[in-house]
Amino acid sequence: MAHKVRYKFKGVAKEINFSYSRHQNMHEAVAEAEGIDLSQFLQTEQQLAAISKDKKTVRNFRDTEFAKMGFSELYFLKNGQE
Repeated sequence: MAHKVRYKFKGVAKEINFSYSRHQNMHEAVAEAEGIDLSQFLQTEQQLAAISKDKKTVRNFRDTEFAKMGFSELYFLKNGQE
């Protein structure tokens, strides 16, 4: 099944192709598309995942950090449908 990710970066709507063979999640895909280095972010996220008791904490961290980077409204489109 073909996937696309639709998102806004600094207020500009964009859409990219997504493949699980290239990226673990849509956040990594959009960061690569915008040329953002996530190495420090991924280290922090991994440390947080190791000490937190639930996935919600890690998800909240990811959403907050991506909003600070300028991303908003990230979601998948499947087969060209919302």
